[in-house]
Amino acid sequence: MADHPRFELTASPEPVETLIVGVSTYGLAGLTAVDYLTDERPMEQVGYLTGGDQPVITPFQDGSPRHHTRLSVDTERSIGVVVGERMVTVEAATGVADAIETLCERTETETVVILSGVPVAHGPDDHVPFYIATEGYRSSFLEDADIRPMGNGYIDGLPAELLDRGIEGAGLDVGVFTTPVHAQTPDAAAALRLLDVLSAVHDIDIDTGPLKTFAASVESHYQALAERLDSERDTGVPDDRMYM
Repeated sequence: MADHPRFELTASPEPVETLIVGVSTYGLAGLTAVDYLTDERPMEQVGYLTGGDQPVITPFQDGSPRHHTRLSVDTERSIGVVVGERMVTVEAATGVADAIETLCERTETETVVILSGVPVAHGPDDHVPFYIATEGYRSSFLEDADIRPMGNGYIDGLPAELLDRGIEGAGLDVGVFTTPVHAQTPDAAAALRLLDVLSAVHDIDIDTGPLKTFAASVESHYQALAERLDSERDTGVPDDRMYM
């Protein structure tokens, strides 16, 4: 039986005020946002997730492998960022949440922010970020913020596990920022919305210019593809009469 998930620290980080988490989910909005954040801000990788009974994946680039879930720290802003390229299944969420809670105890972290897209039917007016947050997080960060709360329903997986710990008073104020995502991957426009709300609420300076350019390129690609498909439908396809 595999051991429990845990963060292996490769350095001794200073205390971290806020931990920001993004993992692989539909649309990759949260993952794209935190991955961009670690590239744009001066970050040092100080640990990685290990253990657990989920299948191991090993991402790589240009032949160089890396851990699937990594912890980086921006000491200037006292933030930690968890970039999770492996999807956290509902069954594995408790173990990963345990690892994050233990990590927060080790780094004296009291605030956890989860960035995640949600695949829901929506109109243009819903292309905005929403929040689901514990009372402590709302009173500390959202009282004067112009951000819409998510209506009603339920949330599962890793965000649900972390929110539940905040409700139970585990010493954590937990906020989830979410936004509707589209099928195209990555949904860079959704990632931008998550970064914009993160920057506004937690006063983090993030230059999103390159991501905006990438988002526009992705949007242009899918728009051209949709127009091409519409054109082919209008042209029509001859009936196959070979069996008549």
